[in-house]
Amino acid sequence: MPAAPNWELRLRAPTRTLPTWSPRAPERLVFRSDEGGSYQAYTWDLATGDVRRVTHERVGVLLASVSGDGSEVVWFSDPTGEEAGRWLAMPFGGGRPREVLPGAPPGWPDGLALGAELAVGVIADRGGFGVYVSERGEAAKEIFRDVDLVSFSGTDEHTEGFDLAGLSADGSLVCIEAANDGDSLHRRLVALDPRTGAVVGELADPPGFALWAFAWSRIPGDRRLLFGHELADRLRPAIWRPDTGERVDLEVDLPGDVTPIDWWPDAGTVLLRHRFRGRDRLYRFDLARGTMTAIDHPAGEIHGARVRPDGRVWMRVSSADRAPELLDDAGEEFLPAAPGGLRTGRPYREWLFRNAAGDLVHGWLAMPPGDGPFPIYLKVHGGPDWLYMDTWFADVQSLVEEGFAVAMVNYRGSIGYGRTWRNHIVGNMGLPEVEDVVSGLDDLLARGVADPERIVIGGWSWGGYITLLALGRYPDRFTAGVAGAPVGDYLGSYDESAPSLQAWDRSLFGGVVTDMPEFVRERSPITYADRVRAPVLVLIAEHDTRCPPKQAHDYVDAVRAAGGEAELYTYDEGHNSYVVDEEISEWRAVLEFLRRRIRLP
Repeated sequence: MPAAPNWELRLRAPTRTLPTWSPRAPERLVFRSDEGGSYQAYTWDLATGDVRRVTHERVGVLLASVSGDGSEVVWFSDPTGEEAGRWLAMPFGGGRPREVLPGAPPGWPDGLALGAELAVGVIADRGGFGVYVSERGEAAKEIFRDVDLVSFSGTDEHTEGFDLAGLSADGSLVCIEAANDGDSLHRRLVALDPRTGAVVGELADPPGFALWAFAWSRIPGDRRLLFGHELADRLRPAIWRPDTGERVDLEVDLPGDVTPIDWWPDAGTVLLRHRFRGRDRLYRFDLARGTMTAIDHPAGEIHGARVRPDGRVWMRVSSADRAPELLDDAGEEFLPAAPGGLRTGRPYREWLFRNAAGDLVHGWLAMPPGDGPFPIYLKVHGGPDWLYMDTWFADVQSLVEEGFAVAMVNYRGSIGYGRTWRNHIVGNMGLPEVEDVVSGLDDLLARGVADPERIVIGGWSWGGYITLLALGRYPDRFTAGVAGAPVGDYLGSYDESAPSLQAWDRSLFGGVVTDMPEFVRERSPITYADRVRAPVLVLIAEHDTRCPPKQAHDYVDAVRAAGGEAELYTYDEGHNSYVVDEEISEWRAVLEFLRRRIRLP
């Protein structure tokens, strides 16, 4: 049997997420890993060193943690990949699973907070967003409901999406993020009594400004909450006491975003993450002195960080040329990745250019050896509230080995460059992102990096949407396109989307999508299907509730009906695959398509 190619070895390189633990049982940890062929939940007992797989979900596990007393493993069970289901728990040492919120309806998860006696979860259904609480495993009751977006956090700072910003250390308060006057993009903070649902405190900045909850003090009775605000455009840390209303904005003199992440056990210092032009740096901030101390770690992206009970910082970090590692603040790998695969690649080059509006746009270039011009793959990120970092992408490394130069643009709408940059696409989505990607292409052509006869645009999710929109609006600029799990017909997508996506769309568009057909039609790729000239590969997930499958199939049919070339790949999972063999199958289809359509070295 021939050896696997490098791209497959990289996709098969096992990865482990940052472990979670309960302050009451910090020696019992839970993490996710794909070392068994799909992302599943694993336990790690520090006392014995034992690592054990505990879930066997068909489509993998997206969220997993440990109970408030450390006695159970907790995960979200999603049987089909639709990202809807139930929270389950089983004993840390193994046994039969039980429901964490018994009696609560199945739905889409928007966070779970686990205390010593309470479990509080946000579950979305077609009627809105409900906050449910179960005490000591008893039947769950709904304590709060809103028709607009409610969650514990919309950020990636919470390890595995939940745990730190839900319940206070003594379980007397729970903080949720709720839509600010119906605006799901810009949220307010609401602190509730988790047993009664009574509102203890609310905090909101002016319209158009968002707040994010991050972590409660670890000292029982200390009701201080770390949160983030954007009053000065860039994300900044602050502390709020919901019971008194006291707010303290922390002064930090750094460019870029500064995000609060966690507290040290004495609650006198906090962990901050500084993000500037696609690279992260961790700091320890002394609250009494107002001083910061840098924490030593490799350059790149921090995929999560927490402070251990002994004061050590654990983090998950990667860079363009190095797959994710679990390191402590002494640089030691505390939980090595399972063996196998290829975990190194080529570094990126930082990239700056001007868009058509004269704005300075930041991005990254991954280049093959030699001199250009090269075939170009314009890799468009999803979200759109996301960004490209100096981080590990197995697909980027494989494209470079095929001979492509890969260009990654942090277009208007990306996070990490301030509130104004992110909010530029509110009420104006689609077209600015396309314009910035095309401006990036023009810059590469002017530099002699890009070969005008070999230009590919590709992306997943929102990146797939921008790819299809660009192919229709700029039909003569591209040689081929690749769109994974895309929105091809926005009008056809809304009704079948998950509730959180519908709420997000209402805020982004300024109304219910189906009530503004002319505007949405202008921003929808299917409108331009008859103009598409480049062959396009569309990958569709048949259980996707973010970018539902029917509208994507309708787009493929429209391109074909107009005489265009649209190839189709489908898979029987949700928006993202957490099964390694399926990821490999998808990327094999992409590479085979590119090899047929693009002249490569």
